[in-house]
Amino acid sequence: MFRLAMEAGASRRRAITAVLTLLTIAGAVAPSDARAAGALAIGKCGAYGQAYDYPSAAGAVAAARKQCKGECSTVTMRRGCAALSIDMTNPCGAYGQAVAPRISAALNAATKYCYQYGGKECVIRAWACDARG
Repeated sequence: MFRLAMEAGASRRRAITAVLTLLTIAGAVAPSDARAAGALAIGKCGAYGQAYDYPSAAGAVAAARKQCKGECSTVTMRRGCAALSIDMTNPCGAYGQAVAPRISAALNAATKYCYQYGGKECVIRAWACDARG
């Protein structure tokens, strides 16, 4: 009986050690709030730039604008997603942009706005998620 109790205690300790190890690994791999800023720069005729997981919004905006050709406006995200949809029949025409907590919502909203602004064949041109988005 004493031997069974000792084996049960050892099994319990091994299980606890395994759980603690997994939690430690998960904490090391999980995205940090310190690197949780992103931006999507949007220019004319389908031009864009994107940046994600930057320590600050200003850094993300600068990186996104650097990739975008011409005059570009920016949208920022923090622990979320941004998407850009353009009209393929006229890339210099209608477009839609959206920022949302999840990628599916951002993609749907960007496409919806593109159609609302007169797009005929709206497709996603760019998207980015930051940290937990």
